[in-house]
Amino acid sequence: MGGRPSVIRLVMIWLYRFLFVPVLVFLAPFYLRRMWRRGGYWADFRQRLGAQQRLPPKRGERPRVWLQAVSVGEILAVGPILERLGQSGAEVYLTTTTSTGYALAKEKYGGGTLGVGYFPIDWWPIMAWAWRRVEPDLVILMEGERWPEHLRQAGKRGVPVICMNARLSDRSFARMGAWRGVSGLMLGGIKRILAVSPADAERFGQLGVAAERIVVTGNMKLDVNIPRMSESDREDLRRALGLPAGLVLLGASTWDGEEAALLAAWSQARSAGIGCSLVLVPRHAERRGALERMLANGRYRVHFRSRGAAVGEMDVVVVDTTGELRQIMQLADLVFVGKSLPPHTEGQTPVEAAMLERAIVLGAGMGNFRAIADDLVARGAARRVATAPELAAAALELLGDRVARARLAATAVQWRSENAGALERTWAVIREEVFRS
Repeated sequence: MGGRPSVIRLVMIWLYRFLFVPVLVFLAPFYLRRMWRRGGYWADFRQRLGAQQRLPPKRGERPRVWLQAVSVGEILAVGPILERLGQSGAEVYLTTTTSTGYALAKEKYGGGTLGVGYFPIDWWPIMAWAWRRVEPDLVILMEGERWPEHLRQAGKRGVPVICMNARLSDRSFARMGAWRGVSGLMLGGIKRILAVSPADAERFGQLGVAAERIVVTGNMKLDVNIPRMSESDREDLRRALGLPAGLVLLGASTWDGEEAALLAAWSQARSAGIGCSLVLVPRHAERRGALERMLANGRYRVHFRSRGAAVGEMDVVVVDTTGELRQIMQLADLVFVGKSLPPHTEGQTPVEAAMLERAIVLGAGMGNFRAIADDLVARGAARRVATAPELAAAALELLGDRVARARLAATAVQWRSENAGALERTWAVIREEVFRS
């Protein structure tokens, strides 16, 4: 290691600080437009500028932990860790990035944490101000939340950083491999990396992280308990959505172009005499206008969830609300995992569908969850398709074959069981760091 990496990181952090403002100004119109369209971002916006809520003074020897989880999925996954930190005497300040994550964090953990806030913009003066307000003794980052200035402030103060449920997408790995100075900024200040898989651990090692800093703990999301709906609750939800008797094809967290592919697949299944409904859950609810235009030809009975309970039976249901995917998924017979058909390459998580014992189809573009997707496919717990026509063929086959769907679902349950235990392994490392002598 020596002095050279430290000098390189020092040069890189000053370059990052210098370039941050012009890049932020350049990208601001895009991000402000997106925030306006999605809504909910303006409440407590000052926290993004470093004005974190004033926290009470530290109490005796109780360690203070700053935990960052970007959005809804991560907020749900950190619940058991938050509970154990609280039971052990640590006080936790929880931050998140999205408005939906913020609302959920306040609802679920507002009473059991020191506070809930927005993660500040990662610019030197803003982050330094936030650090002076929070004064953590330990920083925990969830998954890919590795911000250079945040890590720099931790290093400056001698505060250890743990990255739990750590993963590297295909794109992040390629970019960081091409720009080793950037990888040093984003990884050099992390004391322990708790990787979700051996493949991710190998990637971190290839980027220069020392082996003794990496531990394969597994995916914590596999240890989260998803409440199962009762049969009566399922029937109530079906009626509210307007779903008739029959099968349900679900598009989970879909992106532009995927809804049209699913519509074509569903149409072929209906033409083949398979009684089924199509439920679309777009990743971003503000795309409802585009979906309404796509479905406005009058050939389908369409209902949008944001408009209340359906009146009568529907062919296609668009769930343009947030926070309901786990419930909607329990009605599905076949789940397509979104952001995975061309031109999309990153993928959404297939974990919830596997945990809920659904038959899964996913596209080839699963760069954010490569290890999980590859493992599911290799074990026969998911079917992979590369194109929209392949999706239609797979949907037609599986919707018409109850035994094949059941086999996929059963294998997914077995996969989940074999990969459980990440929570205990993660907590063992965190406990050691929180209460280090």
